[in-house]
Amino acid sequence: MRAGRWTLAVAGLAILTLAACGSDRVPRLMHLTSESAGPDEFGILPPKSLALPDSLTVLPEPTPGGSNRTDPTPKEDAIAALGGNAEGGVRGDAGLLNQTGRYGRTAEIRTTLAAEDLAYRKRNRAKPLERLFGLNAYFRVYQKQSLDQEAELRRWRKKGVRNVSAPPPKTGK
Repeated sequence: MRAGRWTLAVAGLAILTLAACGSDRVPRLMHLTSESAGPDEFGILPPKSLALPDSLTVLPEPTPGGSNRTDPTPKEDAIAALGGNAEGGVRGDAGLLNQTGRYGRTAEIRTTLAAEDLAYRKRNRAKPLERLFGLNAYFRVYQKQSLDQEAELRRWRKKGVRNVSAPPPKTGK
């Protein structure tokens, strides 16, 4: 009877020891929240620089409680930097928009994709031991959908397609 308890205690200790060896480190891209107690460096937006109005005789009307000309507008700034117009879409890219939508557009594509991904994850959920030990099954679940970047780059290079942003081909020295 005592040997059975002793074996059970050793087995429990071995399981705890193995569990302590694991790591709950998950790749940073899978966390959308900050892990530190400090400020979020991407959440801090510096104000725009001060600028003199076109005419000092006619100053802009103050807007108490409203927006200020130096307030950051990250969304509008990003759209403008990419050549767009925050009020009316993309400037001068009507041809591009027509080409990308030539087979039609689905207005609810994000909702559809989110529902399909949820169904896929439910079908391919973590195995019981992965859940028990808190292991991350993300990469195993999506392995079939991942792209081998090096193989794809070799395939396109074989076809003669240049990709100036890819690293130069390795030489066989």
